[in-house]
Amino acid sequence: MNEDALNMSIRRFLKKVGITSQREIENAARTMAEDGRLPSGSVPVTVTLRCDALGVEHGVDGEIELKE
Repeated sequence: MNEDALNMSIRRFLKKVGITSQREIENAARTMAEDGRLPSGSVPVTVTLRCDALGVEHGVDGEIELKE
């Protein structure tokens, strides 16, 4: 196994996940704000990473602050 290649591949994947996830959250928050439905304060968020081929399932919980 080439550790450097694995590391770079994982980093590319996580960068893609981060960019697309941020875009989705921003679009949803923008739409809700335009409709007057944006919650105040913070909202819970969960991300689940699953890789069946490696037998991995990992969840990350957190909060996102929404301020007008």
